[in-house]
Amino acid sequence: MDKGEENISSFHLAGVVPISGQPLGFGFPWDDSLMASGENYLAIERSVLECAYAGCETIWIVCNEDTQPLIKHRLGDFILDPISATNRFKKHPTEFQKQIPIFYVSIHPKDRFKRDSVAWSVLYGANSSYFVSKKISRWVTPDRYYVSFPWGVYDPEPIRHHRRTISSKKKVTLVHEDESVMNGGYLGFSFDADDFFLLRDTFKEKYKTMKKGVQDTKLEDLFCYLKPEERTTIPISWYYPIDNWEDYSTYIGSQESKELIPVSSFILKRKKLNKIPKQE
Repeated sequence: MDKGEENISSFHLAGVVPISGQPLGFGFPWDDSLMASGENYLAIERSVLECAYAGCETIWIVCNEDTQPLIKHRLGDFILDPISATNRFKKHPTEFQKQIPIFYVSIHPKDRFKRDSVAWSVLYGANSSYFVSKKISRWVTPDRYYVSFPWGVYDPEPIRHHRRTISSKKKVTLVHEDESVMNGGYLGFSFDADDFFLLRDTFKEKYKTMKKGVQDTKLEDLFCYLKPEERTTIPISWYYPIDNWEDYSTYIGSQESKELIPVSSFILKRKKLNKIPKQE
């Protein structure tokens, strides 16, 4: 990632959904990101939909190789942009539908069980999206990164009203009452290259001073270094953490869990894209 480098002809917002590094608190044979946030609506699907509402052009899911097949089977290779997919004012709406590709990134083996944490997964996902995009063309490299956590549940649909703010040079932080990612809340936020280098260097300094690695690094231990005065806050009406059984039970028993509308199969088709054919 090059510090201060931005596209001048287009704006690319890359979505990052960190999964790797989260302690498994439910004891099920599947990853905790596959817990239900509603009827036929998984927690990771809510995060992917949030990234789509935010205006992300690409979505990068950071997960381990052992959990990747099941997650990919459920999500597929793309999601339709919910704004363009529901635009009924066009003469031929299907011609204006935009596919948002979903990429799956595995944490490097040298980081497993050492500095593998949710905080590191955020940085690793952003770094991977930048270098993969740069190999294609410098014109498609991300300008900003938007992070959505599967272990925090809130309605992603209102995010569409802040799409212009999120998909811009402004840095945003979702806030519920006094909770945000800067004090450990699983709430979305965006950052740029300058924030990336600040967070990466801070993480590495912590890694040097901790004898047992930084697997126990909490979100607030790293993201508290983000500068609030440089950020635009977006309030959300309700929010529930679901990273443990007690909080998950509270959410499932709430009225909000019954009102949360699952992602439409028209938007998230759960299909894989055809591979490029090769000549024998």
